[in-house]
Parts: sequence; structure tokens; C-alpha cells
Amino acid sequence: MEINMVAVIGPFSSRIAHVLSNLANEVHVPFLSFFALDPTLSPLQYPYFIQTALNDLYLMTAIAEMIRYFGYREVTAIYTDGDQFRNSMYILSSKLWEKRCKLSYKTPVLDFSSPQDINNALVNVRSKESRVVVVHTYPKEGLLVLKAAKRLGMIKKGYVWIATTWLTNVLDTTGFSTISASDLQGVLTLRPHIPDSDKRQDFERRWKILSNGSIEFNTYSLYAYDTVWMIAHALDKFFNEGSKISFSNYTCVKGTKGLNLAALGIFDGGKRLLTNLVKTNMTGLTGPLRFNPDRSVIHPSFDIINMVGGQSWLLGYWSNHSGLSVQPPETLYAKPSNRSSSNQHLRSVVWPGNTTEKPRGWEFLNNGKPLRIGVPVSASFKEVGVQVNGSNEIHGFCIDVFLAALKLIPYPVPYEFVKFGDGHTNPSYTELVNKVAHNVFDVAVGDISIITNHTKVVDFTRPYIESGLVVVVPIKKLYSSAWVFLRPFTP
Repeated sequence: MEINMVAVIGPFSSRIAHVLSNLANEVHVPFLSFFALDPTLSPLQYPYFIQTALNDLYLMTAIAEMIRYFGYREVTAIYTDGDQFRNSMYILSSKLWEKRCKLSYKTPVLDFSSPQDINNALVNVRSKESRVVVVHTYPKEGLLVLKAAKRLGMIKKGYVWIATTWLTNVLDTTGFSTISASDLQGVLTLRPHIPDSDKRQDFERRWKILSNGSIEFNTYSLYAYDTVWMIAHALDKFFNEGSKISFSNYTCVKGTKGLNLAALGIFDGGKRLLTNLVKTNMTGLTGPLRFNPDRSVIHPSFDIINMVGGQSWLLGYWSNHSGLSVQPPETLYAKPSNRSSSNQHLRSVVWPGNTTEKPRGWEFLNNGKPLRIGVPVSASFKEVGVQVNGSNEIHGFCIDVFLAALKLIPYPVPYEFVKFGDGHTNPSYTELVNKVAHNVFDVAVGDISIITNHTKVVDFTRPYIESGLVVVVPIKKLYSSAWVFLRPFTP
């Protein structure tokens, strides 16, 4: 950077972007990056840094809305322990909270993690209840995560895997040469949405001729192309306005070891060029090129993709304008925004395990404790709850009602019956209720009266036997006669 310059394309790392953006502020040189997409790189703090692709704020918003759409409440995340990915996790947690969901667990993996490190991270993920896993990392680590997950039996029925845009980048450039299709079965992923256009199709034809079909490109290649033209248009306008390129000496700091900062020059026309870049209004390969007042790109949107049998199935789209939809976002911009839940739609998903049945999204852990169900075993009313031949089996009417209620719950509930009482004398029901209140028992099932003292310490279900108010009288056989009208006066 000891050469005078007017604009820089890059950097590719958000960590470096945080450092260089401070330098850009000093020398008035705009930095334009389509890959350093840390959502905390604010234009208020770094006015000379421009993100020319969708930053991770929109990516995390799209994922949070997908999770809410499918009805999941808790999520686990695997991410690279770097500035961009770490900050994206904070955004994801915030967006999930807005949807009344929760990022219940997150585990970082380091750059160039060993297979054993990734195995350990996945074992930790498998030990949690949530079965909804978001993988937000670099392509190399992401592929290792999915391969290891397949090997550990985690790409199977019951799991939900969501890979961020790194997966579509890999598949668009190398296809399945780096990963087996079975490792991706049922995985959901996202790709920045690029509207189809004649300009893009013409570029793709010219590129295939130029590269002899040997080099593929992904969505961010198109962003890179548009970034170059964005600078070219801004410079063209800069010169047409009569501005000239000149530099002033930068004397604020001295050079440090390996960096001769004193040799840098301040670009005198940097502020004018920055203004031209922010006011960009053109059409590129990725669609309309303009910026919102906060300098984010206009019309942020993503394709939502389902990996099935080595193919990419398009489930629909997410856009900041209309949320989840099966219609292309560009067809909805002319309509009023409608983010209501009834207007959110995606096509049917094939989940891991090659099933269309939506996973529950969580499981009881094998090391979890079963519910302890306290059952009063009394000397009377044995039809309510009675132990069978000294075994652990307990039968009775209340037990049958409890078991019937369990069948209505769409997930397994481990439990064990624990008798309360010796079966020879009637146990104290107040003591049984207090044992529930003090967590000796998790639940009590039986003929337990709903009285004031009990309701002060525990909650009851609605009564499933309702007698109401009745009057009990003896039954006598009556004989009709001509003197029946005198019976009420009989002593």
C-alpha cells in the first residue's frame, strides 16, 4: 500500500477489513468488498468501506425466518471462530429471539481445524436436545463438518441441517467433486438471489467461450464483476465533473516495522469519488445496483435450496420485502409488503433420511432422567391404581387415562411409576402432593382431591370425572292408589 491509489477492491477477510477500514478513513480511499460481509462493519464507523454484496445481517434474518416458518424453537450453530462469523452468531441469536426462538447452543471451530476437532464439536452438538443445526463457516471447514456428521450418523431422519451460502459457492464452482451427494441429502442451503436477465445470460456465454468451459463461477463472481464496473462508472463521473487525481502527504503517523505508512498519500478527491460510488444507479449482472440510505445493497434476497439426490431443488425465496415466498422477489417489489404469517410459503422439503415428514427438531437425550410418576396405592379403591403381583407394573383407571394422554403427545416421554403407599393402609394425599411440590416426584397420578390446600402448592389437570352436585336419598318402592295425594302429609 505504499503506492498511491484511488480505490481498492477487497479485502476478502472481515478481520482485515476492520483494520484496513481505519486506514481507508485516514487516506480517503474507498474500499469495496463483496466478501467481507461482517454486519458490524458500519458505514458510520467506516465511511470509506462499502459492502457490494448482501451482508450477513440479511443472511441471518432469512435463516431465522426459515426456522420460525418450520415451527422450530431451539437451534444449534457450528461456526468459524472469526470476526465475521462470531458477529453473525450475535445477529442470528437476536433475530431468533425476535421470532420467540432461541440459539440454545453454539460451538466454534477454528480455521484449518483438524478432523478430530470437528468430530469433538459434532459430538457436543449430538449431546444437546436440539436437532436443528446451522453451519456457518468457510467452505473447507463446512465440508469437513458435513462429512463428519454423515460418518457419525447425524445426517439422518430427525435432524435439520441448514448450511449458509458457503455450500452453494462450493457446488456452483466444483459441483460434487469435493463431497458426496449422500453427505448432503436433505440439507437446506441459501444462495444470494440473482434475477435472470439477458445481460447475465450473455455474460455466461462469453465466459464459457473465454474459459473453454473449464472454470465455473458462483454468485460472488458476479458481485466481483459488478464491483469493478461500479468503480469504473464512479471514476467516469468523477472525471466528467472536472475532478483530477491528486494526493497530499500523509504525515499523521510514522512507519512501523514492515509498513512504511509515511509513504502513503491522501487521495484529495476521495470524498467526491465515495459520493459517486454511494449514488451508483446502474444495472449489473446481479440486477439493479443501488444502495439504501444505510449503504446496504437494495432488494436483499436469497434462493432457498434443498439438496436431494445430488440435485438442488428450489424451495422458494426470502426477501426483505415479503419474507418467504415461492414467487421470485422481483415480481413482488411493486406490491405492498406483506410479512404476515399466512403469506409465508415454501415448497415441500425432503429432509435428511429421504423423508417428507417434517422432523420434530429435538430429542430426549439418552442420558436424560425419566419422569418420576407418583401413584397412590391405597387399601380401598384398588380400581384406581394397584400394583401387579409385586412387580413395577401399576394398573388402574387413572393409569389408563394417563397412558391415553401420553399417546396424544407427538413425541416420546420417558417415565417410571413409583408407588406411594404400602397397599394395606390409605396413604396421605397431602404428603403425596407435597412430594410433588418438593420435586421428589415430577407428577402424581391418581384419585387426588382438588382442594384449596393442594392447589396452593401444585397445579392440577382439569378433572376427567365430574360428578357435580347431587342429592343422595334412599330408594323405596311406591304403590299408586286413590289416596296418593295424602302421602306428602304422612309422618
